[in-house]
Amino acid sequence: MSEFRVGDADFLLDGRPVRLLSGALHYFRVPEALWGHRLAMLRAMGLNCVETYVPWNLHEPRPGGFRDVEALGRFLDAAWEAGLWAIVRPGPYICAEWENGGLPHWLPGRPRTSDERFLRPVERWFRRLLGEVVPRQIDRGGPVLMVQVENEYGSYGSDARYLEHLAGLLRAEGVAVPLVTSDGAEDHMLTGGSLPGVLATVNFGSHARGAFETLRRHRGTGPLMCMEFWCGWFDHWGGEHTVRDAREAAAALREILQCGASVNLYMAHGGTAFGGWAGANRGGELHEGPLEPDVTSYDYGAPVDEFGHPTEKFWRFREVLAQYADGPLPAPPAPPPALAAPAEVALTGWAPLAAVLDVLGGPQVSAPVPPTFEELDVDRGVVRYEVSVPGPRRPYPLAVRGLRDLAVVYVDGRRAGTLTEVDDRLEEPVAGHARVELWVESLGRVNYGPRTGEPKGITGGLLHERQYLHGVRARGLRLDALDDVAPVAFGALAGDGGPGLYRGTVTVTGAGDACLELPGWTRGFVWINGFNLGRYWSVGPQRSLYVPGPVLREGVNDVWVLEFEEAALGPRLKAR
Repeated sequence: MSEFRVGDADFLLDGRPVRLLSGALHYFRVPEALWGHRLAMLRAMGLNCVETYVPWNLHEPRPGGFRDVEALGRFLDAAWEAGLWAIVRPGPYICAEWENGGLPHWLPGRPRTSDERFLRPVERWFRRLLGEVVPRQIDRGGPVLMVQVENEYGSYGSDARYLEHLAGLLRAEGVAVPLVTSDGAEDHMLTGGSLPGVLATVNFGSHARGAFETLRRHRGTGPLMCMEFWCGWFDHWGGEHTVRDAREAAAALREILQCGASVNLYMAHGGTAFGGWAGANRGGELHEGPLEPDVTSYDYGAPVDEFGHPTEKFWRFREVLAQYADGPLPAPPAPPPALAAPAEVALTGWAPLAAVLDVLGGPQVSAPVPPTFEELDVDRGVVRYEVSVPGPRRPYPLAVRGLRDLAVVYVDGRRAGTLTEVDDRLEEPVAGHARVELWVESLGRVNYGPRTGEPKGITGGLLHERQYLHGVRARGLRLDALDDVAPVAFGALAGDGGPGLYRGTVTVTGAGDACLELPGWTRGFVWINGFNLGRYWSVGPQRSLYVPGPVLREGVNDVWVLEFEEAALGPRLKAR
């Protein structure tokens, strides 16, 4: 069996120096039927390794309720079949522009510290997860040659005991390949995130020589590696689309390799945050500012785009990487089939949000103050809060304190406005008696910075003038509850295109990769044949949703759309 280890200056495979030319590809952002194609694209670009995170919250949505952890093992097997080594980054925190940085919403204690309340579920999770990793290590005939401890921990904390516990846990569960940490190329980040005896790597998008000089101040020996070369970037809803020039990115990659370093392209292929799993950031220099929710597409400006096609960046990177290959690079595989003909979605039924909540929602809770999403066990989705304004009393301003993230408000059944955490007071005052409903939606949990793990929903209270309103009724609707809408009773289409769950079909001829457009729709989620494509939102910059070919079937396909504000007729499928 092969041995991979960290030497004084190089990575050594069976005693021979080896340079890792890796690319990030998240198995959970790509349909399994397309893994082989995407991995072949990485090989064709000139990479010899693939890197993936592992999202804990996807695989353990409720404590002890594991779901398809075996997917990681299947992906590692697919990587080995494609001729690629593998780097596994299991967290437990991963960032990745993923909901809550991969941490489950139900975690007790203080996450990312040595708090025993947090470490106990981490230990349970790692025992389950590492059963997919350990048998696939390179010394056992598999592809895994490196495992990361936590992720960019120096950007967040400095609990060395916590990092030591994770490293010890990985070793105790059988991880024998080298361990690694990754942090920004800044002194305080490397100080807080690195561990003695564990290889330290740095993350950056440019200025490789300066970044490696910083790393050398902390680690005088050992291989140089950029664990995340940010060759593109991600987008936020309501923001501008981010573009990085292909020639400039290729020059930055060339500089890394000229330093004698190994590299991991982040991202080589970004994929898609299906299922509403996209996270969010906080603006501002210290990441304490306004919420910036991430779009569904994780194309990232990567060399292999969201549809699996090579971009100009792919060909520029291939030119650079070919200089470090052992032989001629393989040709890119044929692209997956594309939709043969555009098709209109025929909507046939509608159910109001309240009816959907009654059938698919969780139990109703009554409490003195509004319960949070976490207290209602809602990871992704919406919560309806109801409260009575007592009376008689004159009209006063109604405000929501600690709103996360967006609320559509109804007073006595009439829509009264949309509130956010910044604009949290209704324009029109409310008189009592009145019945107030607030449909509060999470736009994605923060995945980076000091506000990671903050609760969702109404986290403060409901104020009428200066008086708190008590006796709140709340009921949550998790997104995954809508993967099967058979129990919902659909009626005729709403004439006003109001909020609710819309059902319809689309007839496909020549199934293949497609995109779905929703002109005139405002904000919500789409399912095709029970597969959640993710969030759409009219604020852009994303204007359509990627529909993977394997999701579609020839003939009639079921479609349902959950719209939170205002709908229109005529969603349509088309080829890219």
